[in-house]
Amino acid sequence: MNGCKLLIKGGGKPLYGTVRIAGAKNAALPILCASLLTKEPLVLRNLPDVEDVRTMLQLLREMGVEIRFPDPNDRTRVILQAREIKCTEATDELAKTMRASILVLGPLLSRFGSARISLPGGCAIGKRPVDQHIEGLRMMGAQIEIEDGYIKATRVNTRLQGARILMDMITVTGTENLLMAAVLAKGQTDLENAAMEPEVTDLAMLLVTMGAKIDRIGSNHLVIQGVDALHGTEYEIIPDRIETGTFLCAVAVTGGKITLENCRPDTLDDVIAKLEEAGLSIKTTATEIHAVMKHRPKAVSFETSEYPGFPTDMQAPFMALNSVALGNSSVTENIFENRFMHVQELNRLGAHISISIDGKTAYVEGVQHLSGATVKATDLRAAASLVIAGLVAVGETLVEGINHLDRGYDKMECKLRALGADIQRVI
Repeated sequence: MNGCKLLIKGGGKPLYGTVRIAGAKNAALPILCASLLTKEPLVLRNLPDVEDVRTMLQLLREMGVEIRFPDPNDRTRVILQAREIKCTEATDELAKTMRASILVLGPLLSRFGSARISLPGGCAIGKRPVDQHIEGLRMMGAQIEIEDGYIKATRVNTRLQGARILMDMITVTGTENLLMAAVLAKGQTDLENAAMEPEVTDLAMLLVTMGAKIDRIGSNHLVIQGVDALHGTEYEIIPDRIETGTFLCAVAVTGGKITLENCRPDTLDDVIAKLEEAGLSIKTTATEIHAVMKHRPKAVSFETSEYPGFPTDMQAPFMALNSVALGNSSVTENIFENRFMHVQELNRLGAHISISIDGKTAYVEGVQHLSGATVKATDLRAAASLVIAGLVAVGETLVEGINHLDRGYDKMECKLRALGADIQRVI
């Protein structure tokens, strides 16, 4: 699968039809790790069938978690049960392919008392240090050392201890890790400057259904009263807001009329506002989005920021939109350094994009047409931006590095093909 490429015959063919949005990868990964917090079964619905989820399931299985799909033909419903753990180590091989492997640290330490985790990998879009995870766990009474590329953590007392943790920077995975550690800690834990992303809220809501006591969910100050044990539950993972936004960018570029089902428009306020500014006509219900585009999009400028601001994961898809938009725009990336690697590839297709000296802002001069070429994706969202650009480029576009796309998009080319796109996977 990793050697596959996507061949797109573009030219701006409009998209028409309906797409069902998958469960959110960035919610599914911590929720899967939460299975480590109880010996009882955790039943999950709306699980996305993407490579990162498969990798996490493999990691949990190696640790001793029992994993079962009741219907072998349905990968959206899974049952996990961590009765006993035979290993509290996240191996180097798996951890280096997926940054979210760090999310087993908090649950392992809190319930089982020890963990040995390889320093995580994932997309090559910046340093993304794990120091906030480590310092927070130390404040809760963990003894942590980093040696030979591994985080080695042990619990000093029989339980982690509640603490007031003020994070130096907003970190989604850091918030999730400390939240999972705190639910079984003794006493009260205050997580201040916590991430407020919908995926963090989804994890918190799951933990509450498992018996956790968490107040101020959805705010930047989470208050957790530790409990002795959690129980099993059944839970439906939130729809993927980034996949939703990606398909909206696609129709904004190609034109057409699409309906997105099983989505949560209320988690995409900034994205929807920018798409409407670009000229996309959008109507929403609680779980659907109807989008119509009849003309060339208008250029939109924006800066990425933590939720509820404009999501960094939508920066690359919007860059593709701005590449063919009417007018000029600026895009400032405030979350990660080194997240403009798709710019060179978009320029290979004929886009006119330059980057500021400090590397934080891209300046986009919209062009009438892109031209097909061979391009290579370097990370997950960059891959999506190149697919969007390929849909509108004249001629054939070959997108290499599709393994990145498979990490976070559930059958993207199949969904686009159902909307009328000429796109296929080739060796």
